[in-house]
Amino acid sequence: MYRLKAIIMIAIISFIFIPSAAWSLVHNFGFGFILGEPTGFSMKTMLNEDVALDIGTGWSFGKESHFHMHADLLHHNWDLLQDHFRITEGQLPIYYGIGGRIKLGDETKAGVRLVVGISYLFEDSPLDAFFEIAPIMDVAPKTKLTGNAALGLRYWF
Repeated sequence: MYRLKAIIMIAIISFIFIPSAAWSLVHNFGFGFILGEPTGFSMKTMLNEDVALDIGTGWSFGKESHFHMHADLLHHNWDLLQDHFRITEGQLPIYYGIGGRIKLGDETKAGVRLVVGISYLFEDSPLDAFFEIAPIMDVAPKTKLTGNAALGLRYWF
């Protein structure tokens, strides 16, 4: 059973990261680390000025330790906080979106994520720092409400 889960995990990672990496060669993308729930790697590709594809893989250190993967389609609001806090250096967008999450472990789980986050893109630097929360409705193997919250840092290429 463990071998089957490893094969499924490799297949899912391949289907998510290989097309994303190819897409990112011609578009703006960031790669970095995410700490919290989960802890691992984060990649974000801007599909246009306001929409991005965010992908994360890592380890979930909650009550049930699992390998975690998620992919979200995010919409960015670049003006709301920028104008409210009168930010003059860097950018401070909020973002929100929907995606999916898979946890592989003793019991494989699949769910839908609703993501809300804030990001700070540093002036004259290819870095952004972010914080996000994501309520999750697991739909398999049973329905259960859970959530993620994490901090991260990405380098933009």
